[in-house]
Amino acid sequence: MVGKTAVIIAAAGSGTRMNLDQKKQYLKLKGKPILIYTIEKFEFSNFIDLIIPVVPETEVDYCRNLFVNGYGFKKVHKVVPGGEERQSSVLRGLNYIKNDRDLEIVLIHDGVRPFVDEQLIERSVKTAKKYGSAVPAVRVKDTIKEVHENDKLHTLKREDLRAVQTPQAFKKDIIIRAYNNAISNEYYATDDSFLVERQGKKIKLIEGSDRNIKITTPMDLIIAETFLQTANCQ
Repeated sequence: MVGKTAVIIAAAGSGTRMNLDQKKQYLKLKGKPILIYTIEKFEFSNFIDLIIPVVPETEVDYCRNLFVNGYGFKKVHKVVPGGEERQSSVLRGLNYIKNDRDLEIVLIHDGVRPFVDEQLIERSVKTAKKYGSAVPAVRVKDTIKEVHENDKLHTLKREDLRAVQTPQAFKKDIIIRAYNNAISNEYYATDDSFLVERQGKKIKLIEGSDRNIKITTPMDLIIAETFLQTANCQ
């Protein structure tokens, strides 16, 4: 039997870099919250069976009503309350699905990356099934300098650098083991694949997308509006 695939949507952050009173995942693009655009991509994907949004603890009921009654999402079976940091929030999502024996692949995606497309979702799932992991990445366009104390700089080789994106996909047992190991050893990372690397596992990079931006700053909102406007004109 073909195993099921779930996606954990990490959307419990506060979005402090936006400098706004409203959390960034609820900011609207053309009248619709960013988080809804994101969930729609997985709701309509042929490669996703289950969606687990992880949201601020005080907003679980609001989000459940928004997702199920407001937009009629069928794949959202559970809205999970998040923790204080991303890692603890994702762990809560993993704990919800860890005993599902039919579940083979778990994707972890940022709630404020609304422009993930079906092709990237497909590549992620198929690659994780074959190699155990799939992490999208794009080439770095700018020159990157590493800054040390006393303003000492070190220029990194641009051709060796990649900007990592989400969704990151893993076989369920691999990512759950990595998170449990992180708890046991009390270390923290903002990147899921780093936790898997700490287990001695190789990470399989796949081609990401320049459109798969993470909306973090006010400038990102302008770019997102442009993407939507371009799509409507096609």
